[in-house]
Amino acid sequence: MPIRVLIVDDHSVVRKGIRMLLEDETDLEIVGEAIDGEEAVSLIPRLRPDVMLVDITMPRMSGIEVTKVVSQQFPGVRVLIFSMHHNPDYILSAVNNGASGYIPKDTGEDELLRAIRTVAAGDLYYTPNVSSVIIRHWVRPKNAPEAATVDQSSSVWKKLTQREAQILSCITEGLSSRDIASRFDISPNTVANQRASIMRKAGVKNTAELIRLALDGRERKA
Repeated sequence: MPIRVLIVDDHSVVRKGIRMLLEDETDLEIVGEAIDGEEAVSLIPRLRPDVMLVDITMPRMSGIEVTKVVSQQFPGVRVLIFSMHHNPDYILSAVNNGASGYIPKDTGEDELLRAIRTVAAGDLYYTPNVSSVIIRHWVRPKNAPEAATVDQSSSVWKKLTQREAQILSCITEGLSSRDIASRFDISPNTVANQRASIMRKAGVKNTAELIRLALDGRERKA
């Protein structure tokens, strides 16, 4: 089945350009467009998108607010932020609210398509610049004050089996489920099951939270 995509942007020119690009891809299906966040959320039950391509600055409800609502009410829908903003505050807010990916609007066509397919498969997709912002924020310098969640984060690795720890290491490196399956010669379904088990043990709701705890825990062990 094709990946069902909902385009959410208040600029008609942007929506038209994205539609023209995606319509040529046989594995992608544009199920609708929304001009603001409120309309986007209202369309989800009827259109049942797999991926929402969402701008940040929109009237009535921002892309960050959309991400938060979707993460809480429609956990099976992946939000891919597609924004002109490179501000770390926007990036971190999107990730903390459950965005599966964040790419700038000046990205190339191939990378946009790769990002959509990656988040649809259940993985995260961040460009190198976005990833560096996330890592700088979450990996605390050794001389920085300890956060209240240190004990929780440092215990994440202790709860895992050896294979789960290997898979978590791969996740923090940004490897996709397919890459992880290939590395350990196991099926993608096995990776998905292991990922779910890791998240249950870590007590997190999404992969972004898991990576944050894992990186915090790794720093504590170092």
